[in-house]
Amino acid sequence: MLQYALAADAARIQTCLDTHITGETDLSAAMRHALAGGKALRGFLVMETARLHDIEATHAVYPAAGIEALHAYSLVHDDLPCMDDDDLRRGQPTVHIKWDEATAVLVGDALQSLAFEMVLHPDGVADVAARSELGLRLARAAGQQGMVLGQALDIAAETADVPLNLEEITTLQAGKTGALFGWAATAGAVMANADPVPLQNYATALGLAFQIQDDVIDETGDVGTVGKAVGKDAAAGKATFVSLLGLEEAKSRASDLVEQACDSLSLYGETAETLRHLARFVISRQA
Repeated sequence: MLQYALAADAARIQTCLDTHITGETDLSAAMRHALAGGKALRGFLVMETARLHDIEATHAVYPAAGIEALHAYSLVHDDLPCMDDDDLRRGQPTVHIKWDEATAVLVGDALQSLAFEMVLHPDGVADVAARSELGLRLARAAGQQGMVLGQALDIAAETADVPLNLEEITTLQAGKTGALFGWAATAGAVMANADPVPLQNYATALGLAFQIQDDVIDETGDVGTVGKAVGKDAAAGKATFVSLLGLEEAKSRASDLVEQACDSLSLYGETAETLRHLARFVISRQA
């Protein structure tokens, strides 16, 4: 049931994005390439939390498309040689490999702009104040206070004399991964002018569990399944949740976080069951 819901929302989001990527240029082709093949978990969070608050999917799909565009931009830039220097993403050549580095930079720029176009689109959230609030929150989650800060801390860790400790890596991932999860999970409440705190608590635990599982996959997975290089952090001597906690303790910590995430949804009762299934899926995935 969850897999069907994920696929249905991913298709709806992709259609929305395809409609707004115009032209037949190298830039538009590379943008479509960067957006292809993902699970659209962040977009799904937007759609599902919108459903919790009786927001029509025809409106919610715009901010859902926005967060997927912004996430894709971050991946394109993260994959560049000056960042993580990856050749594969989602089982396909990264944008700078399939095209070139200049195109990859421009694709990231264009996807970031598209993200805000979608979030602030007049066909999206009807309430202008809620639409503006979504845009402001996304700017904060994506920038120097959130995702970009997390990436900067991650890059700094590569040349640090001492590997990060558990508190430091938790802070890093709260920005790099958690900030966009937080935005996505609270989007439905923001759209409905409802209290976002319970969903923020859900997202905080979910985002950390997601990152721990990513570290587990990096330790135990293979390129064919994961669709990108594995074992790079360990080879570089970077601290991860697995290197700090050990494999089994990391899995246990992720499981505990999932329970915290599920418990934070008590206000919504059974209507939030899909979000609970999503949290459990996050730590069962192998890619």
